[in-house]
Amino acid sequence: MIDILYRSRQKENLDKNVLNFLSSLNEDANILSYDILGTQAHCLMLHKIGILTSNELSQILSSLRKIKFDSKNRGKIQNIRSNELYLSEDIHELIESIVIQDIGLDIGGKMHTGRSRNDQVILDIRMKLRDDIIDICELIINVIKSLVRKSKEHTNTIISLYTHLQQAQIGTVSHYLLSYSFTLLRDLERVSSSFEKNNLSPLGSCAIGGTGIPIDRNYTASLLGFKGLSENSIDATSSRDSLIEYLSFLSIMMSTLSRIAEDFILWSTSEFNYIELSDKYSSTSSVMPQKKNPDPLEIIRSRTSIVMGMLMSSLSLIKNLPSGYHRDLQDLKPLLSKSTTIVKESLSIMKGVIDTFIVNEKNTCNSANKSYGVSLDIAEQIVIKYNIPFRKVHKLMGALVQHAVKNENISLSEIAKEDVNKILKFTKIKIDVDELMYIIKDTTPEKSLLLRNSYGSPNPMQQKDMVNSIEKSLLVYGKVISQRKELLDAAFDNLEKEVILNTIFDNKKKIKH
Repeated sequence: MIDILYRSRQKENLDKNVLNFLSSLNEDANILSYDILGTQAHCLMLHKIGILTSNELSQILSSLRKIKFDSKNRGKIQNIRSNELYLSEDIHELIESIVIQDIGLDIGGKMHTGRSRNDQVILDIRMKLRDDIIDICELIINVIKSLVRKSKEHTNTIISLYTHLQQAQIGTVSHYLLSYSFTLLRDLERVSSSFEKNNLSPLGSCAIGGTGIPIDRNYTASLLGFKGLSENSIDATSSRDSLIEYLSFLSIMMSTLSRIAEDFILWSTSEFNYIELSDKYSSTSSVMPQKKNPDPLEIIRSRTSIVMGMLMSSLSLIKNLPSGYHRDLQDLKPLLSKSTTIVKESLSIMKGVIDTFIVNEKNTCNSANKSYGVSLDIAEQIVIKYNIPFRKVHKLMGALVQHAVKNENISLSEIAKEDVNKILKFTKIKIDVDELMYIIKDTTPEKSLLLRNSYGSPNPMQQKDMVNSIEKSLLVYGKVISQRKELLDAAFDNLEKEVILNTIFDNKKKIKH
């Protein structure tokens, strides 16, 4: 049995209950592959500077590859809990223990030279975060593409736009969907910006103050695809602001998804009946057979709160920590992991909902026609044609709407001429009643969209420009993400070649990839 590696000063091993309390092994499964990659790069560097001989490097790399491919094939860490190796506190100690058990302490005991768990763990987290950021950016892009595709189908689909959950102006389904495309573009920008902040290698910062070993930090950073180095060893090992910023960006993005979910939940009710969710993205009642419930959207709404809660937990976790590494930081790992998982799942679900829901165009149009959403359009035409102060016209339109509502919610065009004339006299506005009646009757929801040609409005031409703008932005981000993936793939391909080149079986044959 191997004692816990790091208990050199203590005379006894940890109490098992204390070990279980301290252990992060279950959570560390998420960073296993990254820890192996980091250790491979570190050992190649130790060989480069003469700490490891070629034979020692070969044996360490060979042992690491056994762990790597066992974990890849089975998705587990060699039955951690089935043997004495479960005594390890974390994945870093476990991997080192397995290697030492495999090739002995004299050689395996050299692999940790010039580094600490403190720089090792933040290295692993940053490497995983880079991949997560790429994945999330691609998922956001996919949701935006779905919104744009759906918007193109509904450029002319009339719908009421709402403020205070009251019908406000006439718009289109396209204009609505594009609004969230722009919001998600900003979410994409925020999440994408996290990549560069986390793409600096902390490896070599050691515990807090660096090392006297003549390590080559630039070499390991290059092998692992990092753009550069963390410049200060204290900052590198103990700061977690870039991770918390990432969590804050996820929280903001989830709030976007939650708002979309809330709209779709409302719109899919019998009362609105603007959209129908696909059977694939809705649930039902155990007792009421007629029910079609928007459960996936409700879960997105609830899990938004969970992600926000984990952001607050992370802030609370670090707020009183003095400089340097503290074990408290271990509990950031599950917050990062769970938040990332929720975000990825939510984005995938939202894309499916958008791709498959059906717009009930007849209902959206009828509702808009029954509303008084053209009131402002009528008012603005009067202002332009007669040069009357807007506030006076506002009073006129308010009186017309009030009259229509009191008379069983008739449309503005159904108000009798004599009643319109009375309202004109009451408001002391000098407009020919017949001309006013013509403007009212001529201002349909369709025409109101054409009248509004201000930049960013639901005018069809403005929507076309919005689509072009969004698609251009997506092309730019798509290229950035592709370049990042290519750079990381190239770095890891090179690392793998170096590992293979320096790894030999006992039969002296090179290991095949």
